[in-house]
Amino acid sequence: MPTETTSPHAPSGSRSLEHPAREDIRLADVLHALADPVRLRIVCVLAAAEGELNCADIELPVSKSTCTHHFRVLREHGVIQQLYRGTAKMNGLRRADLEELFPGLIDGVLRAAALQAGRLGAE
Repeated sequence: MPTETTSPHAPSGSRSLEHPAREDIRLADVLHALADPVRLRIVCVLAAAEGELNCADIELPVSKSTCTHHFRVLREHGVIQQLYRGTAKMNGLRRADLEELFPGLIDGVLRAAALQAGRLGAE
């Protein structure tokens, strides 16, 4: 069952977004979300960040509407959490939830992505 999440700093009545509850996150959905190169790039950037990032903080080689689509897929599949802080939509990796459900998956995916990026950069 999806849950609505609001920022703890958001004023009453502010916008919220639906996220799957931890127990509703499925491995097939997470793998589908991570299979796209743009979404994998978003996850890598969020994993390397010290905290949440605004959508605009992540440079992507696609249009704004396509970015919106990729962030939505990641949120709806339980990979990221999105919260409104004022007018900014902030994003964070749901690392604790994913680690609890699928131990080692995110770290393995991030390692593989880094290795592949290193190989591609060396060619």
